[in-house]
Amino acid sequence: METKDLLKKVRKIEIKTRRLSDHIFSGEYHTSFKGRGMTFSEVRQYQFGDDVRAIDWNVTARYNEPYIKVFEEERELTMLLMVDISGSESFGTKNQLKSEIVTEIAATMAFSATQNNDKIGLILFSDQIELYIPPKKGKSHVLRIIRELIEFQPKSKKTNISQALKFLSGVMKKKAIVFMISDFITDDNYEQTLKIVSKKHDVTGIRVYDIREEKMPNIGMVSMEDAESDETLLVNTGSKSVRIAYEKYYREKVEFFKETFSRCGSGTVNTRVDESYVTKLLGYFKSR
Repeated sequence: METKDLLKKVRKIEIKTRRLSDHIFSGEYHTSFKGRGMTFSEVRQYQFGDDVRAIDWNVTARYNEPYIKVFEEERELTMLLMVDISGSESFGTKNQLKSEIVTEIAATMAFSATQNNDKIGLILFSDQIELYIPPKKGKSHVLRIIRELIEFQPKSKKTNISQALKFLSGVMKKKAIVFMISDFITDDNYEQTLKIVSKKHDVTGIRVYDIREEKMPNIGMVSMEDAESDETLLVNTGSKSVRIAYEKYYREKVEFFKETFSRCGSGTVNTRVDESYVTKLLGYFKSR
């Protein structure tokens, strides 16, 4: 992609997602994710109804009248976006590809964190770590993340969620708000790794999918290419048993995602490409 086209695309995404984060998400994000604790702000004169346990006895003795310590929530957090950029994310049958929706969601979350003066980092993964951008603050940092989401070309088309979670554990020593965005269609069993990661970090899995992935259409003999292995197969979609086997496989992967995240104490969001991810995310934030 040429630089001019890239900048135009970045700007378009920035305008759309920043408006969402400014007017909708920043408040919900703020209340959904708490800071690390309370930090001292100032002292002021005691007022009727104040908690006597907050009285600063040293200042009170100095001025010969009661003063209390005022604390406020330590808001600064670190958000880490873990984005699946394997081959299956390039699928889409409606107006947008899954990868385009994933980019919009990631950008919206990043701008929401920026509104709260939080740090944002990025991990792009396939079956390996494709790119890691350490957490930092600022608009220019967020725009760099969006650029990478748009133009980064992965070395691999496969998916391994366990590897991505292990990498997260290695680089993030302090608690982080983690959003893993993927279709979660993978044969790797990531439950044990997720269980370990969820003990330290606040993890949410955002599943982005296309309606055509749920069921195989009956259109006869079709040549199909696996987006992650590049393997081409001649599939008889007219066979009921073939369609049932595919749907069973797909359902099992979706149920594994939902049940595994639930067992590990992590949140989940499911959003279809042709649905409003705004509605889904807002509903999730409000339910926390």
